Amino acid sequence: MKNKLYILLFLAFLFSGTALWAQQKATPKAGEGISAFLLRHNRSPRKYMDDFIELNKKKLGKKNVLKVGVSYIIPPKEKSKNTNLGTTINEPLFGKELANVKVTSNRLAGACFYVVSGHGGPDPGAIGRAGRHELHEDEYAYDIALRLARVLMQEGADVRIIIQDAKDGIRDESYLSNSKRETCMGDPIPLNQVQRLQQRCNKINALYQKDRKNYAYCRAIFIHVDSRSKGKQTDVFFYHSNKKAHSKRLANNMKDTFESKYDKHQPNRGFSGTVSGRNLYVLSRTTPVSVFVELGNIQNTFDQRRLVINSNRQALAKWLMEGFLKDYKEKK
Repeated sequence: MKNKLYILLFLAFLFSGTALWAQQKATPKAGEGISAFLLRHNRSPRKYMDDFIELNKKKLGKKNVLKVGVSYIIPPKEKSKNTNLGTTINEPLFGKELANVKVTSNRLAGACFYVVSGHGGPDPGAIGRAGRHELHEDEYAYDIALRLARVLMQEGADVRIIIQDAKDGIRDESYLSNSKRETCMGDPIPLNQVQRLQQRCNKINALYQKDRKNYAYCRAIFIHVDSRSKGKQTDVFFYHSNKKAHSKRLANNMKDTFESKYDKHQPNRGFSGTVSGRNLYVLSRTTPVSVFVELGNIQNTFDQRRLVINSNRQALAKWLMEGFLKDYKEKK
């Protein structure tokens, strides 16, 4: 009897040891943080950060810094889509007050988004004027992009914020101060237009090559503000790639969502925003399905209210999220 017990204990130890030996391990690159390390190994930082720290707490440096040359255990993938519901994500890019994001829904679980605000760094984009204030396209596009990223996260999606400013966060001021701090996920943004656009396309495509294996739905959005004659009032325009049917479907779902919102909140106004195919650089050179959005005319006094009033910026972000949600429900 004792011999049988020893054999069973030995087998239990053997198999538990095998499970440990089968754990996936890897060493970080120089300067790589936990989030980047997890993303490189197809793990969402939001979903796997706590597990990673728990598995590797004896190997981490101060403030959970990764050590070069040290082998770290990569958390095994979870199978449930609903594990994020009720959890809190910390995203410093949103600013101190809004950095903690509680996941309140799983309606976009299994979806991944690449949110890109236009211009940035050395290029402010279009510049409008409201009294003595300058309105810089890149600042307003960035604020709306952050708001969109946050509401997408609340719905259970994973989000890659491509253009980043470590200081700004989500701002409620009407007139947003301009800076040249923005980076493309940590890399300086080139002044040359083609290089600048190709840089963000390259970043998205590299992420997508890994993400496509883990998500049923990946989409990119490029957020801009138009510049036309001062007297030209415009609605929101949506542009899609002529070579991707799902890009056109996404643009139409975005427009339909905005149209329904205008019918509800401004029933007598109507909505004149349009959908059209364009051979835009970023649409033709990004691998995932994408949409390009122009949020209004930065020169027009009426359109400026869409930008300078923070509740309007939040509404734009929420409606864009709902456009994605509509499209996500229709995915094949």
